[in-house]
Amino acid sequence: MANVKVLLVDDDALVRAGLRLILSSADDIDVVGETADGAGAVAAVQATRPDVVLMDIRMPQMDGITATAALRRLEKPPQVIVLTTFQADAQVVAALRAGASGFLVKDTPPAEIISAVRLVAAGDAIVSPSVTRMLLSHFGDSEGADRRHTAAERLAALTDREREVATAVGAGASNAEIAASLFMSEATVKAHVSRLLNKLHAANRVQVAIVVHDAATS
Repeated sequence: MANVKVLLVDDDALVRAGLRLILSSADDIDVVGETADGAGAVAAVQATRPDVVLMDIRMPQMDGITATAALRRLEKPPQVIVLTTFQADAQVVAALRAGASGFLVKDTPPAEIISAVRLVAAGDAIVSPSVTRMLLSHFGDSEGADRRHTAAERLAALTDREREVATAVGAGASNAEIAASLFMSEATVKAHVSRLLNKLHAANRVQVAIVVHDAATS
């Protein structure tokens, strides 16, 4: 199995050096590049083809939210983990809506950073739905009503089974837990999740949870 390739995007050279040191200690992770601003992220991704990007939220030229959205528009986008100083932050919510697979505070222990990179590379989310709900409830936006209406319409377009799976994903259940609770195989659950990502225009499981949350508050 190929090593996970990681790109570092942060305007602080010391932060990048620390992350490179941490990640290089893992035998299955390769840091393939780094850049000091979100403005260089797209070109860096196209040059290095990383599986995961560790992205600072606050940068001077282009912030991590704008850069994350730009990366998610690529034909084969990498997974993005945003780095932040504060857990409860409106910018974290914006980054998750832009397509980030999760976030890490900058003082996260090294072992957890390595684990997070492995998880998102495998297609999992690293933000629990309870944290997602807390963030969304604390930081609304002016487009909230329209977004909730759109979310409700998207869920209504799903089959009954797909809605059940979406609700379970939104509650934080793993594929194995969904399979057990809905009496289906894990392979079938994976197929349903893949269809959900497509039908809900979601980049990852976090965004499925966001759609479920938005529809429930409509």
